[in-house]
Amino acid sequence: MLTLEPRRRSSTLLQALTPVLAVLATMVAGGILFAALGKNPVEAIRIIFVDPFFDPFSRSELLVKAAPLALIAIGLSFGFRAGIWNIGAEGQFIIGALCAGATALAFWGTEGTWLLPLMALAGMIGGFLWGMIPALLKIRFGANEILVSLMLVYVAELLLSALVSGPLRDPDGFNFPESRRFHDSATLPIILQNTRAHIGILVALALGPLAYAILHKHVFGYHVKLLGTAPRAAAFAGVNTKLMIAACLGLSGALAGLAGTFEAAGPVGQLVPSLPVGYGFTAIIVAFLGRLDPLGILAASLVMALTYIGGETAQFTLQIPAAAISVFQGMLLFFLLGFEVLTRFRIRRVTRATS
Repeated sequence: MLTLEPRRRSSTLLQALTPVLAVLATMVAGGILFAALGKNPVEAIRIIFVDPFFDPFSRSELLVKAAPLALIAIGLSFGFRAGIWNIGAEGQFIIGALCAGATALAFWGTEGTWLLPLMALAGMIGGFLWGMIPALLKIRFGANEILVSLMLVYVAELLLSALVSGPLRDPDGFNFPESRRFHDSATLPIILQNTRAHIGILVALALGPLAYAILHKHVFGYHVKLLGTAPRAAAFAGVNTKLMIAACLGLSGALAGLAGTFEAAGPVGQLVPSLPVGYGFTAIIVAFLGRLDPLGILAASLVMALTYIGGETAQFTLQIPAAAISVFQGMLLFFLLGFEVLTRFRIRRVTRATS
């Protein structure tokens, strides 16, 4: 019989190597999966993890994909560290895009540098308010924030679909469920010519060090870590648990809403039912791959963006099913959590006493 026995002291080196080991294990297991599908595993792994670095357009797309993942994951990391589990960032992402898009459409045809900041503010407020729904239900009624935030994702998806099929539908769009294309003043400036790399990438890069400073140098970050590691000690230290629940869910919602704004005003350029692409769920993997550290999350978002870019290429060139790529991404979280457990526990064989 095998059992898990707590380690007296976790290895710092093993903890640091956990993300690397998880990626390597995912490559091996993914190779086995691709081989079972009748594909060349070495070629598939090369296409996913290596080829994007040698194509100029793919390199820029890595930044485009990584930016929303980093924004959402950084927001989630504060809540996860505090033991507050926001699983519905995808819904907050959608609502943020919807609020920002509605703002852009309300001022359609209007020029001015003030429009993009207004859209970003609307997106953040929308995501914040959507995140406050599970927060208030948890504070007032003790509702499980995991279930509430997750269920709200489907409400947000249906709301987006209803609005782009009704009030926000393009009047010249031949009844297709989509909004007008945003005006130039409502689209993000491009920072690399002939690519889709936009200014939102710089915002994500700047947010990493800022969030790191808040987490490790500010009293709010101290309260977050204390609440997650020792809730009773946090109560004795005067940490307001209800306020922290609202703050963490509100913060993660606001950043997810900002990511939705950047996606709608950047690569997509309008509101469409297919706007949600799973960034809110994938960001959970990114947060843990970056060990819930803002700077680590920036690096982890690039790794996950690789699986998006390389996965799309593998689907096209090797005819690998999209579901297999999703399983491949899920393996990363599975191995990450598995190695995380092994840093804290050791496997011990226990023999049952015979009477």
